[in-house]
Amino acid sequence: MSSQSSQPSPWWSPSVHADRRPILLARGRIEAAVRAYLAGHDFLMVDPPGLQLSPGNETHLHAFGTVMIGNDGAGRPMYLHTSPEFTMKKLLAAGETRIASLQHVWRNRERSALHHPEFTMLEWYRAGEGYDAVIADCVALLRIAAEVTGAGKLRFRDRECDPFAEPERLSVVEAFSRHAGIDLLATMDDEGVPDGVALATQMLAQGLDVPEDRSWSYLFSRILVEKVEPHLGTGRVTVLDRYPAAEAALARRAADDRRVSERFELYACGVELANGFGELTDAEEQRRRFAGEMAEKERIYGERYPVDEDFLAALALMPEASGVALGFDRLVMLATGAPRIEAVLWAPVAE
Repeated sequence: MSSQSSQPSPWWSPSVHADRRPILLARGRIEAAVRAYLAGHDFLMVDPPGLQLSPGNETHLHAFGTVMIGNDGAGRPMYLHTSPEFTMKKLLAAGETRIASLQHVWRNRERSALHHPEFTMLEWYRAGEGYDAVIADCVALLRIAAEVTGAGKLRFRDRECDPFAEPERLSVVEAFSRHAGIDLLATMDDEGVPDGVALATQMLAQGLDVPEDRSWSYLFSRILVEKVEPHLGTGRVTVLDRYPAAEAALARRAADDRRVSERFELYACGVELANGFGELTDAEEQRRRFAGEMAEKERIYGERYPVDEDFLAALALMPEASGVALGFDRLVMLATGAPRIEAVLWAPVAE
């Protein structure tokens, strides 16, 4: 058999498509139900452009770059957005109060069973409402997806989660203490400025491997992925809440403790499904955070992205709001029991 004939059949071959089609039809039913929920709660569906001056200013987000050529032939660097967040917040500044978007976004350096370079993100905002409201939206949408597919439970590989059970709500500090034996608050000062040496010292005391890069953010991510996330969303949904301020570039700080922020992530079957905030509206604070994120990005990856000055200007007009982004493809995966993200995409991006 030749090497060419031994390759798997492509997704567009009739036999492979026939096997994939039931999941793709389920995807359509879930999308219709999600849109109906949003319409029933008075959300306006908006359509932000994918082409942006800045793709976002977080250290570990990687964008696809391109060049926009003007009528004069001059080129200007542009990016495909990693999220519609900046545009949607400008719409909040313009006066919209409940908006949602279901569209493709792009992230580079990401490909795995749960990651795809182009994927579908559901993002929505509630002006004048706290982030408990968007947490409730998330839980409702998980239940809707399970109902639409008749699954009853969400599944990923050997993990199950009952979306109809009362969610577990767990702060990041509690989760690190419970699952890794780490006192996270002891590794930062009263303003939330983190200390990588203090975190590395605790890791060594717990017998955890400490990598060469001992920056606080990197150590935090290692502990979260290796020790905490495997325990989240098993049996029932987990709302991982109150992230350290250093890990929440676009969220406002908690009113009762400046070391932590109004940021949550939603987990089911060990899979992160959503990331939401009580939104930061202080432009100067946002500028300082972006500067710190880009300095760290340049240190690690040797690159940085421009700041969207229009976005910072719009923050002065933006009302208090809560917002969240949910990985729609992952939701479909869990509702259908699909083992990989490509299984729920109509046309996966070529390797």
